[in-house]
Amino acid sequence: MKKALIEFCKAINIEGVGIASSGPYTDLKDVWEKRIEKGFANAFDKGSLEKMICPDLTLEDAKSVIVCLFPYYCGNFEGSNLSKYAYAVDYHMTVKDMLEKIGDFFKKNIEGFNYKAFADTGPLNDRYLAYKAGLGFFGINNHIITDEYGSYVFIGYIINNYPFEPDKPQDRTCRKCFDCVKRCPGQCILGDFTINPFKCRSYISQKKGELSAEDMEILKKDSLIWGCDVCQDVCPHNQKVKKTVIEEFKNNLKYRIEYEELKEISNKEFLRRYKDRAFSWRGKGVLKRNHEIINEL
Repeated sequence: MKKALIEFCKAINIEGVGIASSGPYTDLKDVWEKRIEKGFANAFDKGSLEKMICPDLTLEDAKSVIVCLFPYYCGNFEGSNLSKYAYAVDYHMTVKDMLEKIGDFFKKNIEGFNYKAFADTGPLNDRYLAYKAGLGFFGINNHIITDEYGSYVFIGYIINNYPFEPDKPQDRTCRKCFDCVKRCPGQCILGDFTINPFKCRSYISQKKGELSAEDMEILKKDSLIWGCDVCQDVCPHNQKVKKTVIEEFKNNLKYRIEYEELKEISNKEFLRRYKDRAFSWRGKGVLKRNHEIINEL
């Protein structure tokens, strides 16, 4: 069945697929307990620690986790003010749709197959799963890095009740050049494979409401009004990477939003235009605010 999984994934343009065990992930628990002690858990961290380390709390009869990579790099665009991951239509929809195709395939081929698919919003830790499934290795910047696509990958997973044989993690890390540490606008990368999320420029760009003086200074260090690509742009593992083979991430790209547009349209019109984009969930106000801070409008 594992061979059938790999072949089916290739047929729908998923080149990276591996298997993680069904836990419990005691090594991840140790890492996260230390992170919580340092006060590095943030508002975007999802669910409880118990659910993060025990897949059977989400799917009672969990036996394994199918983990898939979805490369999204489609090139650099001069004058862009959006993070690369947000150029195409919302990856949550694309990834979830492809994962459901895998689930449907096995429902037809394995009697009693049961599963739950997640694209970024699930209870487990996506990057940890990709590492455990042998799909990539950790960088100092806390990203998962792959040989072909660097760190420009989305991660999706399927908790399921079939005992696929787990893959082995790669016994390596990034080159440890520390370029990401030196160049990070908020100096949030600590050099020990952990980050302080509250100083991450991408995190700050997505915060609602009024920003602190420190947040604004960090935001001003780059031109993107949504997200931040600095630690990925300077990473040697991301030089000369392959472009995505996934059609949804190659077409209908939007890599810039002008201030004049945000100023003139209503919230309702903003959502009508951009409801299928990953940057739309915070509404136009956050993007408009970021524009004003960065460009001192």
